[in-house]
Order: sequence, then C-alpha cells, then structure tokens
Amino acid sequence: MQNQPTYPLKAVENALVTLKFLRERGDVRVADVADHLGVARSTAHRVLAMLVFHDFAIQDARRVYRPGPALSPLRETGLGPPDLVTMAHPHLRELNQEVGETVHLMVLQGNGVRFVDGVEGPQALHVGSRIGMLLPAHATSGGKALLAELPEEELRALYPRGVSRGAAAIDDLAALRRELEAARRRGYAVNSEESERGVRAVGACVRDAAGRAVAAAAVAVPSVRCPKRRLGELAVPLLAAVTQISAALAS
Repeated sequence: MQNQPTYPLKAVENALVTLKFLRERGDVRVADVADHLGVARSTAHRVLAMLVFHDFAIQDARRVYRPGPALSPLRETGLGPPDLVTMAHPHLRELNQEVGETVHLMVLQGNGVRFVDGVEGPQALHVGSRIGMLLPAHATSGGKALLAELPEEELRALYPRGVSRGAAAIDDLAALRRELEAARRRGYAVNSEESERGVRAVGACVRDAAGRAVAAAAVAVPSVRCPKRRLGELAVPLLAAVTQISAALAS
C-alpha cells in the first residue's frame, strides 16, 4: 500500500494555519499569509482562493481577505444565520412598518459587518437593501453596537494597523473607543453619513439566551428627512424590536 503523498497533507496544513491566522488577524493580504506560512506568494494566493471558494474567506475591493460566512461567530454558538434570519425577519418587518424606513440585520465578521437580512422602506426615497454586503464595522451603527460588546484585547486584535478612515469620522482607535463608550452608555450606536453619504442610521444588538451579542439590527434613513435628533427617536422602536428578536432566539 502506497504512502499518502505529502503534498496534500501540507496543503491541508497550510489551509488550517491560514484559517487560524485569518481569525486572529481579522484581515490579511496575500503577502501576510505568505510570510506567516513561509511560502511563495503564489502558494498563499492559491490557499486564499480555495478558502474564498468555500466561503471561509471573502476578498474586498482592496484585495484584503476577511473571515467569510462559514466562519461567522454565529456558527460557533450553534446559531446559524438561517435560524437568526428566520427568527428575526417577522420583527424586522414589524419595525419597518412602524417606522416607515429601511431596516437591516447584520453580523460581525472580523472588523466588518455582513448584512444578512433587511426590509426596504416603503417611501420612494429610501435606503436600499444591503443584504450580502460587507462594510467596515466602525462605519456602521450596527457594527459599532457589536464592537462595543468586545473586550479591549479583542478590539485591538481586530485593528492591528489602526482604523482606516474611509468615509467614517473615526480615524484612530482612540476615537473608536470614545464612540463605543457612547454607544454603551446609550444602549445603541449611531451612524451619521459614515458608511455612505446621505444616510443616517441607528443600531442595537440582538442577544442570545446567554446575553451575548450575536447580531445587530439597524434603522437606516436618508439624511434629508433625518436630522440627528431623530436618531434618538428611532432608537425607541429599534430597542423594542431587538428585545423581541432576542426573546425569540432564547425561546
């Protein structure tokens, strides 16, 4: 009986080490993986491409790789995204009807948030659905709400090179910490034209039976009909909705 070739075993090892590295770092480039594995960049690229193919990683427009849907924190707790969406959707629809604006549901992936469900507002001018999109967590209301739940060491691990500014007003970790502290005090987070010009939003955490934040819901409104003071008003029905979703998950 022939011995099993060593190459497939090494390939598996490279993939597993890369998965662990990706989870620890939150975002990596091909060069990072090549250095970490001690392999050529072409080899690192093939490993990452296979992880992307199987949804263990995603690649953004800047060619940065982040944890993919198969590595969602929700799967670690035994609560998969389909269960979350099934439980949450009726409450999202009720919230949508109550406020007359678009509502989103998202989960944390690395230092980004993946939008997993939503209901668009009924008005002609409304914020569109973002289902499937991955955006920087620090630039979204739901993302900030989820980041505010993390211990300091986990927060630092998600931003090993600091915070990239983009459209967000937050441009360093100190500013992010101040924003997260404000979110903890209020019980919700806000986004004032940070993820996209012309959009304001308020977001709050959805919790599992143990009280852990597993997702966030948000109400997003065109800025032209949402002065900043309205965000506090929208937070009231939003907090009621996430309480209902959390109760449904715990039942």
